[in-house]
Amino acid sequence: MQLTILGCRSGSPADGQASSGYLVETGRTRLLLDCGPGIATALSGVVEPEALDAVVISHFHTDHCYDLLPIGKAMLSRLVRFPGGPEHADREFRPVPLFVPEGARELFAKWAALFPVASLPLLDQAFEVAFDVREYQPGDQFEVGDCTLGMHGLRHIRPNCGARVESAEGTLAYTGDTGVTDAAVKLAADADLLLAEATLSATDETDHGHLSGGDAGRLAARANVGELVLTHFASTESAWLRALHEDAASAFAGPVRLATPGRRLPVGKRAVV
Repeated sequence: MQLTILGCRSGSPADGQASSGYLVETGRTRLLLDCGPGIATALSGVVEPEALDAVVISHFHTDHCYDLLPIGKAMLSRLVRFPGGPEHADREFRPVPLFVPEGARELFAKWAALFPVASLPLLDQAFEVAFDVREYQPGDQFEVGDCTLGMHGLRHIRPNCGARVESAEGTLAYTGDTGVTDAAVKLAADADLLLAEATLSATDETDHGHLSGGDAGRLAARANVGELVLTHFASTESAWLRALHEDAASAFAGPVRLATPGRRLPVGKRAVV
């Protein structure tokens, strides 16, 4: 299993970096976890979106889902012919399964209607043709290729599910956005790699729900993970990132890494300590 960081910023893209988006690959399966602004561009430099086996959205904040529409339109653009435009090779088209929180269909209908393409109406059918929309609830589990995905409800101001991706090659746990909660320990238990948000410099005492670097380190230690990768950064200032890393490393004895766009990390089986 391999993890590729496509974007790791919280909120809007900044400093040339996209918001949240992560490509997980095994020998047989490609999964995109979250799809914030800037991910459509970053993904296109790594793999064609049609080659994805599924897209999984943790929650409906814009920094985790905004680029679904441009990715859908990009896939549909290969099905249309425009006079004077480039020719596209004829090939079988299959919609990409899109796993989203319950209630997404109504949102998608409003979303797509905001940007109609009158001359090419097929491009307005991203969520009817490009994607096979499948709504999930916390606790759901589904198979994609050689992977099993489990969705774990966590603590955030908007309903959010962390994703646990298991295959014969390894196990990855991804938090999406969450505050401190015992449910995150179950999500990450004995995972080879924990991809955890580290948005704040101190524990979030509000109802919004975010982790600090220290929170992420304590989660990794409680869950007995193999390694910890911090992401969802509010700043790329070196002192800010160094402090997040130090706080996490003070609580977790295993490897702690910082997500950076384009970074590829192996996710392998290990002996559980």
